[in-house]
Amino acid sequence: MRIVAPQKHHWSISSLKSIPADVSVSAIIVGLIATMVSYAGPLLIVFQAAKGAGLSDGLLSSWIWAISIGSGLTAIILSIWFKTPVITAWSTPGAVLLVSSLTVYSYADAIGAYIFSAVVITLLGVSGLFSTLMKYVPQSITTAMLAGILLSFGVEVFVSMQHLPALALPMIFCYLFAKRWSPRYAVVLTLLVGLVVAFGLGRLHLEGVHIALVNPIFTMPSFSLDAIIGLGIPLCIVTMASQNAPGIGVLKADGYDTPASPLVATTGLASLLLAPFGAHGINLAAITAAICTGKEAHPDHTKRYISGIACGAFYLVFGMFGVTIASVFSAMPKELIAVIAGLALFASLSSSLAQAMTEPRDRESALVTFLVTISGISIGGIGAAFWGLIAGVITNLILNGDVRKWFVKKGVSQASSER
Repeated sequence: MRIVAPQKHHWSISSLKSIPADVSVSAIIVGLIATMVSYAGPLLIVFQAAKGAGLSDGLLSSWIWAISIGSGLTAIILSIWFKTPVITAWSTPGAVLLVSSLTVYSYADAIGAYIFSAVVITLLGVSGLFSTLMKYVPQSITTAMLAGILLSFGVEVFVSMQHLPALALPMIFCYLFAKRWSPRYAVVLTLLVGLVVAFGLGRLHLEGVHIALVNPIFTMPSFSLDAIIGLGIPLCIVTMASQNAPGIGVLKADGYDTPASPLVATTGLASLLLAPFGAHGINLAAITAAICTGKEAHPDHTKRYISGIACGAFYLVFGMFGVTIASVFSAMPKELIAVIAGLALFASLSSSLAQAMTEPRDRESALVTFLVTISGISIGGIGAAFWGLIAGVITNLILNGDVRKWFVKKGVSQASSER
């Protein structure tokens, strides 16, 4: 099946020429914050998985390089292509899966499983099947799911106030005052204040930072049926359910009607090409995407795509230094990362909650979605966001019988248009 993007999304020279005029400091800083959030938490899981598997520093550096380069290139390409802040990242639930799985299978077999997963995801994107399935989910449910995902980040802002009030309080007050008098630069100013205060408190440990370029290592894959079944299939499922589905939900919640098929296909192809260098999976981001799709990036939603390009560019720069980047974020207090991430997500969290409850007939299904998502349950290695989505759809079908006909009609119409 051939993928055809709407005419306005076609790659053109004119789309490249408009980039300099659309660049803004706020979008670049928001892109930097999104990249910081990606490295500050999920990368530690990659370290844990590599340590458990006994991988060498060289293989670990290559792994970080591969997922960074893959995330960077896909974010830049897709953001320019669709003029939308399309943020990509590596599969965090996939990395969690690898903490135990890499101790069971050889590294070459794991690479083979990565390739299998990437091929399946690419086919799901190219065929348009994933895009069709996403049409079965009402917007109230996707926004409720997003609100559930973001809630913990908002709460962490005030939890950090208890752990390190001398840092958290100045950042919070800076954000509030800037939000009133200079809302466009609220996040930028808050980040600067956070860094200055952290330095004054002696909480920036820059002496442990060592700079060194990565030497990517190619690993010849081997294909084991056990690894494909035990690692490849679960990796594919958790990436699609826990990353790509919420990622599409984030874009929809902020009013971007970007076709899902080319996004999934592109990330799947990037995963396939970079798997031999250690990339376990490149996919659409959810948390970091919400940072870049909100008003903090730019008041004009048509210019927020710059934050996606900036995020991708920072991925590329940081990825070239592999393990070095982890030491940079380890030098910062975790409270600084938590507060700036939470504050940057305030707008997305509030708008998601509001949109989820807009339609009276959908409020109960949206509430179920929200509650299941924040519950943190994990079944079969698949996270709460996916099960919140499923619970919301089932609730909606039970409470609103006619929604099913609407879904089927819309799904068939979408499938026909993509053909």
